[in-house]
Amino acid sequence: MEKELSKHKIPKHVAIIMDGNGRWAKKQGLLRVAGHEKGAKSVREAVEYSAELGIKNLTLFAFSTENWNRPKFEVNQLMKLLVSSLKKELPTLQKNNIRLNSVGNLNTLPDKAQIELEEVIAKTCQNSQMTLTLALSYGSREEIKCMVQRISEKVKKGSIQLNEITDQLINQHLYTFDLPDVDLLIRTSGEQRISNFLLWQIAYAELYFCDVLWPDFRREHLFDAIYNYQKRERRFGKTSEQL
Repeated sequence: MEKELSKHKIPKHVAIIMDGNGRWAKKQGLLRVAGHEKGAKSVREAVEYSAELGIKNLTLFAFSTENWNRPKFEVNQLMKLLVSSLKKELPTLQKNNIRLNSVGNLNTLPDKAQIELEEVIAKTCQNSQMTLTLALSYGSREEIKCMVQRISEKVKKGSIQLNEITDQLINQHLYTFDLPDVDLLIRTSGEQRISNFLLWQIAYAELYFCDVLWPDFRREHLFDAIYNYQKRERRFGKTSEQL
């Protein structure tokens, strides 16, 4: 399959809304937690294949600010799964030379999750093949609000002038300040929504929606998304003749 992809058109930054764990579990007659556990295996496959393809940045929407409103049992199990997955997947990250990163309101995570996250981030900080970013307790509107507040405070203090507020300055005050804009956004499960994910960063991203539920997402589905992306013409406001 890889031979059909152009190595020169591999997206630099792919973001995925991993949707459908609960519906997958319901179809199997299982608790929603079983869907999240199965989905963790899809994460490993997507991460390893992304690194193989040469994708330099992969961002996964793992837990949103809105997800805190889910039943307490499910939230607690998700946090336990996060901790166990980080411990389990560290060897995979090291083997594939992948650096772990995280964005979101991380202070709202349980202490165990914060500690494990910080440890894995520290242990992989020198890896350079790919950056894997987990969006945890993340909401794009909250991110943008925090950015506006931080810049406004600097304007108030006089350290920034109004005419100095540029796209670059805004980027520097987002959670994703060290990441490039998203080239390709993938959402699984057939839903066609952005769900408050990376609203600023996906301004020029190609959107790809697939019907497969996240626990069933495999290498071939990621291949299809990249293949579809490479067939598109990205004009960024220009005409085809200008490209």
